[in-house]
Amino acid sequence: MKTAPFLYRTLQSIVLTLSAALLSLAAQAADPLKIGYSDWPGWVAWEVAIENDWFTEAGVDVEFEWFDYVASMDAFAAGKLDAVAMTNGDTLVTGATGARGVMIIVNDFSNGNDMIVARQGIDSVSELKGKTIGVEIGFVGHLLLLNALESAGLSESDVELTNVPTNETPQVLASGDVDAIVAWQPNSGQALSQVPGSKAIYTSADAPGLIYDVLAVSPASLANRKSDWEKVAKVWYRAVAYIQNEDTQPEALSILAARVGLTPEAYKPLLAGTKIMTLEEAQAVMQKDDGLNSLYGSSEISDDFNVKYEVYTTPQDIDAYIDPSITLGL
Repeated sequence: MKTAPFLYRTLQSIVLTLSAALLSLAAQAADPLKIGYSDWPGWVAWEVAIENDWFTEAGVDVEFEWFDYVASMDAFAAGKLDAVAMTNGDTLVTGATGARGVMIIVNDFSNGNDMIVARQGIDSVSELKGKTIGVEIGFVGHLLLLNALESAGLSESDVELTNVPTNETPQVLASGDVDAIVAWQPNSGQALSQVPGSKAIYTSADAPGLIYDVLAVSPASLANRKSDWEKVAKVWYRAVAYIQNEDTQPEALSILAARVGLTPEAYKPLLAGTKIMTLEEAQAVMQKDDGLNSLYGSSEISDDFNVKYEVYTTPQDIDAYIDPSITLGL
């Protein structure tokens, strides 16, 4: 009979295919999780865990790569990273235009570090009417600016915008080419120190929850290695506790400051302008709700902004960008 050899060869082929697939998955699991992060206090905070080798203790192999912010998003979109530290709004932008990330950890919300810094003589947002503002159009600073203008009864049509990369805003304000700039730390702080008489006239502390900072993971990596990402999350909250404990905070500040070339004394105000959340606070933010007290509501607001200003054209499915299960399960 010819049927038996045929079945044998078919079964053999299936076994070989499955074996190859299992070997591929095993090899993938053996690779370190690659995470991109950049110069923001809520992300520099990962350095505490890195320096203390807590990932090894937790039994997960993680490789952190330091980037300029936009370059980190580009690397994630190009498939070079398993995860990247982004704002919730920029996670939507990257997903709509490059590669979707799933937000599994809410590190913090900006609590003063994102600022509108105006030249001498401008003391309020209402005084920006008719003025020129340097901002990276389509990014989170643009959203902060629109929120500020609205709070003062103004709209974007009442000002003139100049597109300026965030890391160049201090120099542009100092040049006198604009009347104000929008930037986050350390750029906002540099503008204040480099431009005599300049003043922060609106900050993210005026709109808590408008800007959440998160860890966004590729869907494939999350599906294949969820248990490893759970370990990463546990390490993150160990770092949070270390930073917030008054006994260990001095050492934590030394670690954070060293990463970006500052003294602990210079870094402390930057940390204060970032509300790094405890597990309980993050769990509350991960609940579905409208408005800025929820990652879902805040992301809806960012999505509306992105579509309105043609950062992308199609509204995003917010639920597809958030997986609260790891945070809520800790």
